[in-house]
Amino acid sequence: MYRYDDFDRQLVQERTEQFREQVKRRLAGDITEEQFRPLRLMNGVYLQLHAYMLRVAIPYGTLRADQLRELGGIARKYDKGYGHFTTRQNIQYNWPKLDEIPDALLDLANVEMHAIQTSGNCIRNTTTDQYAGAAADEIEDPRPYCELIRQWSTFHPEFTYLPRKFKIAVTGSPNDRAAVKVHDIGLRMHQNDAGETGFEVIVGGGLGRTPFVGKTIRDFIGKNDLFSYLEAILRVYNRFGRRDNKYKARIKILVHEEGIEKIRDLVEEEWAQIKDGSLRVGDEEIAHYIAQFTPPAFEALSDDDADFEVHKAANRRFFNWVRSNVIAHKQPGYAIANVSLKPIGGIPGDATDTQMELVADLSEKYSFGDVRVTHEQNLVLPHVKKADLFALWTALDAAGLGTANLGYVTDIISCPGLDYCALATARSIPLSQRISERFGDLERQHDIGELKIKISGCINACGHHHVGHIGILGLDKRGKEFYQITLGGDASQDAAIGKIAGAGFSEAEVVDAIESLVTKYIDIRESGERFIDTYRRVGMDPFKEVLYGDR
Repeated sequence: MYRYDDFDRQLVQERTEQFREQVKRRLAGDITEEQFRPLRLMNGVYLQLHAYMLRVAIPYGTLRADQLRELGGIARKYDKGYGHFTTRQNIQYNWPKLDEIPDALLDLANVEMHAIQTSGNCIRNTTTDQYAGAAADEIEDPRPYCELIRQWSTFHPEFTYLPRKFKIAVTGSPNDRAAVKVHDIGLRMHQNDAGETGFEVIVGGGLGRTPFVGKTIRDFIGKNDLFSYLEAILRVYNRFGRRDNKYKARIKILVHEEGIEKIRDLVEEEWAQIKDGSLRVGDEEIAHYIAQFTPPAFEALSDDDADFEVHKAANRRFFNWVRSNVIAHKQPGYAIANVSLKPIGGIPGDATDTQMELVADLSEKYSFGDVRVTHEQNLVLPHVKKADLFALWTALDAAGLGTANLGYVTDIISCPGLDYCALATARSIPLSQRISERFGDLERQHDIGELKIKISGCINACGHHHVGHIGILGLDKRGKEFYQITLGGDASQDAAIGKIAGAGFSEAEVVDAIESLVTKYIDIRESGERFIDTYRRVGMDPFKEVLYGDR
């Protein structure tokens, strides 16, 4: 992965010391909380319901073992012994003391990490496919381009105070695992008719109060021209994006109100003026960053491992874990191992200090020290020998990390909700736990098949409920928590915004409502259909009937 150079190290160290002085001024009363707010937000520090929260950037979801080990140490030293992995492939600490946050940031800087631009109206952490560099269906590893985007966007003088926050996602596979169509900018790698590799550029996607699937602004942009084209898009947004109403300030509203054709014309006009300038990245520089992400030293192995097959046949629990959590690798004899952070009845995305340290140790032993964070709040060891999978699973299972539920009904995305967040209108964590417990039987989960449930505790949609096969939005209704259900959402290459089924359900009713939807799906599905396939075939009406027929 990319390693800091002297410039990176100096930049992060200086920012840490700058923030230390700002914290001192706040604690001394020299500045008010309102004056401190923009300063802390630029350093990833939020004020939540009960305490400050620190959000740490994990660029494009890639970690070294020593970095994950340090994240575990920070959880123990500065928090309450755990961290929460988020849908932007970052990690949040919910209980740090303000006077200790600069020390935590210094510890992060020592392992080449920071919290810069994890908040504020700037370009946030670029996300990508958690299997980048390992996936069998990959065209090319997208992470070198993510790193170039990170460097281009960090402290960009024009884009530090945009109309609203700005999020970019990149996929190097035709099977989109990065949700590129619901980002401000999504980049989909593909080849043109001449066989050149470049990107489809998608703009105006996003969730929150007004969800949209993005629109293609350019079918193909070459690698050399990518960054000048991104600059042109951001300049148009920075100039024309609304600043009078924060609820209409995202680029998705600009694209919706002005139309993709007009936005395309404005971007192309701007791009024509800058495309041959300093932002045109040469082949040599691109090659330099590709070299930062060279594959590890794989052994030449057969794709068939006899011991692996013996363990699968002899151990049903291991077989189930392989069936759900292990993905094909591009290198024969290796596999991608997903580590579920969704134990039955657990809090989605949470990991303890010792669990993080264990995964770091296991990554060094079995995965070349490489760990990934997924936007679905799990971890990945991307380069594991098939012959090592049983030993890996045994160690994970002993630590409560061997749950075989990837992509199933208990693999729930959930925001922190009203247990932590000052913006939330309802709790999401307890609901996710109750759903997980209701569907905890593993054989039942496998029978149900792929089903993505996503829960948000407010309209800001940090839990991505709009693109859940079943989405749940927590709302306040006269002082009581109610939950609105949406159906048919999808974050993949077939992206869709879910449709509201009808009136919300009380906290006491909502789990039964989810069970009635699952039961109906099982009753009417055809062979091989997932929940989303059945919904697309039959539509809303059969599901709406079981939800509201007797109400």
